[in-house]
Amino acid sequence: MRWRRKGGDLQAVWLREQCERRVDALGLPSRTKLSIDALCDHLSELSGRPIQLMPFALPLGSPDGLWVSAAGAEYVIYEQRLAPIHQQQVVLHELGHLICDHEATPVLTPEASRLLLPSLDPDLIRRTLGREHSQSSAEVEAEYIGTLIGRRIGAWTSEHVRPVPPEMQELAARLSALDNPAFRGSNE
Repeated sequence: MRWRRKGGDLQAVWLREQCERRVDALGLPSRTKLSIDALCDHLSELSGRPIQLMPFALPLGSPDGLWVSAAGAEYVIYEQRLAPIHQQQVVLHELGHLICDHEATPVLTPEASRLLLPSLDPDLIRRTLGREHSQSSAEVEAEYIGTLIGRRIGAWTSEHVRPVPPEMQELAARLSALDNPAFRGSNE
């Protein structure tokens, strides 16, 4: 992990303690296993904003997950073709960004945002497409938060069908249009 080596042991200890405090502050049950759905319900209650999980067949080369903060809800989009345990870690990582209230790096101008997602207000997607997907401190923090919470989560199952909310249909269509089925092994 590049980020840890740069700052040394003190930075790693500080990050671990900060993440543990954040997770403790959530007030998650400690004696029972929590489901992803129960975790989302709990986080929704704490924030006053619903959290919806949405599986998508994401385009090749895209991240395996995205967190979209819109006016009325938080959306966690994850690659539906991943193994269930990988899906769980992706969802927990994206929830880690939400828990830490990370912001996006401003790479999309409002004009570019309107071209990509014309029906959504550019301010509503400010936290999504511009976020840096690397070994930045925010990415390491979100991954560590996800790992800590993952220890309290029961087995992930992909049995739940998660419909795409109407307000996200356009984003779903645009993401699907970017995918080339030949790269994902599809025969379409």
